[in-house]
This record gives sequence, structure tokens and C-alpha cells, in this order.
Amino acid sequence: MRKISILLFAAFLLFACKSNEATEPVATVSGEHADWVYDATIYEVNVRQYTTEGTFSAFEQHIPRLQELGVDILWFMPIQTIGEVDRKGTLGSYYSIQNYTEVNGEFGTLQDFKSVVDKAHASGIKVILDWVANHTSRDAVWLGNEDWYVTDSDGKIVAPYDWSDVAKLNYDNEDMRDAMVRSMLWWVRETDIDGFRCDVANEVPTDFWLRVTDSLKAIKPDIFMLAEAEEPELNNKAFDAYYAWDFHHKMNMVAKGESNVDSLRSSLNKMNSRFDDRAIPMYFTSNHDENSWNGTEFERMGDAASTFAALTYVLPGMPLIYNGQEAGFNRRLEFFEKDNIDWTASGSEHDFTNLYEQLNAFKKLNPALFTQEKGGELVEFENNMSDKVWSFKRVKGENEVHCVFNFTDKDVFVSFDEAIAGEGFKEFPSETSSDAIESVKLKAWEYKLYYKN
Repeated sequence: MRKISILLFAAFLLFACKSNEATEPVATVSGEHADWVYDATIYEVNVRQYTTEGTFSAFEQHIPRLQELGVDILWFMPIQTIGEVDRKGTLGSYYSIQNYTEVNGEFGTLQDFKSVVDKAHASGIKVILDWVANHTSRDAVWLGNEDWYVTDSDGKIVAPYDWSDVAKLNYDNEDMRDAMVRSMLWWVRETDIDGFRCDVANEVPTDFWLRVTDSLKAIKPDIFMLAEAEEPELNNKAFDAYYAWDFHHKMNMVAKGESNVDSLRSSLNKMNSRFDDRAIPMYFTSNHDENSWNGTEFERMGDAASTFAALTYVLPGMPLIYNGQEAGFNRRLEFFEKDNIDWTASGSEHDFTNLYEQLNAFKKLNPALFTQEKGGELVEFENNMSDKVWSFKRVKGENEVHCVFNFTDKDVFVSFDEAIAGEGFKEFPSETSSDAIESVKLKAWEYKLYYKN
């Protein structure tokens, strides 16, 4: 009897995987992440601005370079058709989607995108797609179903916030929910993507995300889900990772001299107390919103940009690179118009290509730096200027990483209550051996990383 039950269950799963109409949960979220997640770096791709051509085919030529850089996950900003009604600017916002299962011809064809995914996979890189579940464009193909949208007292479809080019979806409508799940399943089946970054995820009911994740895992068990939100409820089961927004804002404040290291500690402690261990914070010094609306990392962080980039790699979590950061690109990209990343830019005296390549390799070399569940706990070393210098270690088995960051624009001479580094330790990135250190002089915004494998 038990054997028959197992066979029936397997047949049910096979049917669910093949049926384009399957929308019901057919798997249970296990609470674990895919193995490839724990030491991964995400790289955000803005196709329109990535090359002069602004196409998938032109981007595909960069995959070998990104493989060499050491990125693990390519996150594509939305690639679907963009609405024309109340369009912002000439080309419109990626986040005003007209048809969830139609590719924006500006970027190429569905086959062109499949080619990108195939080449990325052949290079050992995963691909996730930005998903906009909260709203569509104001001329979306779904608008024939008016009860699929939120309306005001006059029966007019609501635009959330000041986003005048979009229409808010109604999650009280089960038919709309079914259609949304089918659309997400379609992308996984048709293009073999590995997950989704979900736009304003906290604006969509959590029970919907639970259903989506279960359905996706039924056809691809190692699917990866990133929430553009900082809400613990979303990460209990539905999402793997979340935006460390508060910590990002604190980094900007410290870089501007508006706050000190205590604000970073406080933000990290707040995250640790609010979120389960399985929830992975994504740390970043820039992304498409920050770059276009709040300024580049150089505008917000100045000479501290490389220091905070390094910090995102040694905290328990997952680092993000926004396209162009690895070239030190120092300009805000247009959001609704064609613009180009200058891949020959420098941005500062720092070689950011080399820096990110070294940091990606460093994270993979040291299991202590892996993210939650598999990495080492962050434990502070006490020092004599704790409001200026953050010193801590992470340990996993025989692997230890000791970190010291000067988060001020002044040179400091810092002493530790106990010696750091020592026998068997090397310094990053030079790989020179390190003696035990009881004190060290750090230049403005300088950091030291020591490791033992």
C-alpha cells in the first residue's frame, strides 16, 4: 500500500510539472536554501543601459567577464513589455508591465533571453528575474478584468503611491492570483530561470507568496526568492533573502559623518533579533533605485565606497553588485530613457574590478563568511575606540576571518583587548603572513582582513 501511495504521489508531481495550468501548492518549503546560495554574490543587470545596443545579445558577450569577476547570480530587472498609457519618459519604467509573458522587443526576443540563460548556466551562473506582482501598466492585457484591480470610491483603478503609470492589482480576486502564479511558472518552464527578485514584496499578501514558492519549488526545488522588503514574516518560509535597507541607510549616514559605528551595530542587532536564522540579508552599496534617485555610491559614500563594499562581503549575508560598480562607474543612470554605462570609467583611485574579483574569491575561500546557517557567527573584538573602529571575527571550524574597519575620515591608532590574527593567518589581499596584532594604525576608511584556513 505504501509503495502504491508513493507511485501515485510521484505521478501527481509529474503531472503538475507538465501542466501549464498548475497553480496550487504541490510542494512544501523545507526551510533550507539551495547549496549554491550560501557563498553567492548577486549581480543586478539593467539591460537597457548595459550596452550601446541595450539588448540581450549584446549583454551575453559580457558573461565570460562576469564569470571571471566571480558573480554567481544574475538578477535581470523586468524584461517584459512596458505600458504606453501614462508612460514616464520616452521608454517608460521597467516596472510598468503590459504583459507578464511577453518580452520587451527593445531587448530582443524570448529566444535571445533563453540564449543568455543557457550561456549563464554553462558558465556556472544562476539567473533570476525581477517580478512585479503588485501592479501592472495602465494598459495591461489584464485590464479587461476590472475586478482584478483595486478601485477607488468612483470606480477608478488606483495607482499606488505617486506611480501614475501603473495600476494596483486586487489580491482579493482568486482568478487574478491564479493568473499571476501561472505567469511565474511560465518563465521557469520556458526559460529555466532560477528564481525571482520580487518588487515591493511587502505590498502583496504573504499567503500569496507562500503559494507561489510552493508551486515554483514543485517544478524547480532549488528556486531562489529575494524580497524587496525588510519584513520577517515574508522570510519565515516564502523568501530566502531580503533587502537590508536599514543597514544600507546607516552605512550612508556613517560615510557622511552623520553617525558612527554604534549605528551599524544597532542595525545588525535589530536584524538578528527580528529575523530567523534562515533569512538572508542582502547588503548593497548601490542598486538601480539608489543609483538613479539617491546618487551613486561615490555621491553617498565618497572615499568610503570601497570600504563599505568590503564590509558587505564579510557580514553574515549576501552581497550585491549593481552593474557598472565593478568599473567604478560614477554617474546616475537615466531611468526612463536610453543611457549607457561607461565601462572605461574609473570613479576613484580604487581599481573596483580587481577589488570585486578579489572579494568574490575571498568569500568563496572562507566558509566562515558564508551566509546564515552555514557561515560563522559574528563576534566582536573589543577595542579602545569602538565608536570609530569595528573589529570582529567569524569562525567556522578551522577557518577564521578577523576584520578591522576604520569607519572615519581620520587616521586612527587602535588597540585591541586581545590579540588578533597570529600564527597561520594571512592578510587579504596580499596573502602575506600575519603576526599576532595587539594594535594597528589605520588610515582614513582603511580596513584590514586576516584569515586562516
